[in-house]
Amino acid sequence: MRRCRWRLERGCDEIVGVRLYLSRWLCLDVDANLARCVDEARRAVSGGAEMVVFPELFLTGYTRQLDLRRAREAFAGVSGGTPGVPFVFGSVSEEGRNRMTVWLGGAEVARYDKLHLFRPNREHELWERGDRCVAFRWRDLTVGLLNCNDLRFPEQARALRLEARCQLLLVPAWWPWRRDHVWRTLLRARAIENGVWVAGCAISGSVDPEEFAGAGNHVFDPSGEAVRTRDDRFYDLDTDSPPPLIVDPFDEAVPIERVEVVDTEQDVTRQR
Repeated sequence: MRRCRWRLERGCDEIVGVRLYLSRWLCLDVDANLARCVDEARRAVSGGAEMVVFPELFLTGYTRQLDLRRAREAFAGVSGGTPGVPFVFGSVSEEGRNRMTVWLGGAEVARYDKLHLFRPNREHELWERGDRCVAFRWRDLTVGLLNCNDLRFPEQARALRLEARCQLLLVPAWWPWRRDHVWRTLLRARAIENGVWVAGCAISGSVDPEEFAGAGNHVFDPSGEAVRTRDDRFYDLDTDSPPPLIVDPFDEAVPIERVEVVDTEQDVTRQR
């Protein structure tokens, strides 16, 4: 008999796996953001969250200034109070990188620096890009980290799946509402092509000094089906019993060692 950690309101379906919390974050001034971060993390855990994710740059956006020691103190305090729950925060680093930082039990346990900086927002002038892909292991899961524009580069998600054997990809983002259709499509595509759970946590908005309307949160199972949610925050992932895959990338993926381009104009000239 399957054990039950929680029940969905839509019926009597019993779900075993991970209760994921994706923040719907409105970026205000730094002091307000730090206080709300602590409050929201507590509410997430009290609601049964077993993993909590905040969006890219959720404390600062692109322009606000923050003493990073204050951020680390907040992250340590939040995670130290609930030692079994990993927290994923979108932040920046003293080295000038756009960073995702993972905290567990009051300590940073993993960090990932954004590889694919978004040139239309001039991110390449703000930060240095990272130099590696990163995943972390927690319970029975291997969780891969991507950051916003990384989602446009399928080879990064594929490497996390095939080389790190990730079952879940987390994608915090500062993604605009006007391109929510792109965001949603790419999240679903990365799930289908890799046979993994994919969770996108986008900033919901920002006010003075940056006026910004963000995209939605979206979670897809390994077959590309949207995971239902009551409030766009809590998502129940049945990671113990994922849907069967039509195509398994571990069985079917073929390494590409050669790409041949045929010049048809040249061939026609030779024949003449």
